[in-house]
Amino acid sequence: MNSRTKLNVGLIGLGRLGRIYARDLATRIPCTRLTAVADVDSAAVDAVVREFGVERGSNDPASVFSDPAVDAVVIVTPTSTHREIVEGAVAAGKAIFCEKPLSISLDEALAIKGAVERSGVFFQMGFMRRFDRGFAAAKRRLGEGAIGDAVVFKSTSRDPYRPSVEYADPRSSGGLIIDMAIHDFDIARWYMGDVAAVQAIGGLLAYPELGTVGDIDNAVISLIFTSGRLGVIDVTRNGIYGYDIMAELLGTNGTLRVGYLRETPLMVMTKGQVAHDTVPYFMERFGEAYTAQLENFARNVLEQREPPITVDDGVEALRVALAATRAQKTGERVAVAAIQTV
Repeated sequence: MNSRTKLNVGLIGLGRLGRIYARDLATRIPCTRLTAVADVDSAAVDAVVREFGVERGSNDPASVFSDPAVDAVVIVTPTSTHREIVEGAVAAGKAIFCEKPLSISLDEALAIKGAVERSGVFFQMGFMRRFDRGFAAAKRRLGEGAIGDAVVFKSTSRDPYRPSVEYADPRSSGGLIIDMAIHDFDIARWYMGDVAAVQAIGGLLAYPELGTVGDIDNAVISLIFTSGRLGVIDVTRNGIYGYDIMAELLGTNGTLRVGYLRETPLMVMTKGQVAHDTVPYFMERFGEAYTAQLENFARNVLEQREPPITVDDGVEALRVALAATRAQKTGERVAVAAIQTV
């Protein structure tokens, strides 16, 4: 076991999630020290450096790779940039944490996998739902046989509003199914094993402006696992009422259901009406999970433990997402194994 007590981390990407990671790495995780940050936005760099007392800030990720004080790199940049940044971190011999999705291209994802495996550097994917108490508890109960054999997987992911049109652009995000449903595909594989084939329908139903970049805002995806078991996922940008993330496992002896919608433990009951609030958005729902996965990453590196979510998990979740994207566009059932180069 490594005798050091803190991991010096360089953070690349200071957008919406990157700022939260900066806070966690600097103030909430006892075993990390936020040593350097980089982002193309100089104002974001300056703000994080000032707020958290970071020693070095830059517009160039290479400055983080070349920094001898940095032990590990956390990557929270747009998906389309992941290959270049991961390869830079690999060349520098840094331990790596990379946010989902691994890439929007299978070719690039496989290139990342090859670089990681040839180098032997530590690499952990960021799928935070595995660190959520509810999703993790369901995994444990499933393994204990609480519901017998799981035969049907169901998952719902509903955002309360759309992202910016620029963010949604499939050229950088991969589009709705890759960007948003990637979490559902990862959880589906975690619970049920590999996916053999998918079918999907989708449409531009609520936000016509997303059509200007070629994206959709709703999709329903059916899964057939290699075991023959079944699954269905629905994803939407127009949840409106709140951030609604649910999963269900139907077993031969019972059912596991994960998720909640009421944020505050309060019910307002008046004549003819019972009401409660809803989860506002992703940080209120998964804030603890985001922190837990970063702490897990740091402790894994410090204690020389194997990553619980590997580059292969990133590749295979992306392969399912690409198959579902193709199925939605063609209207055909797509074998996941047929996705070899995209």
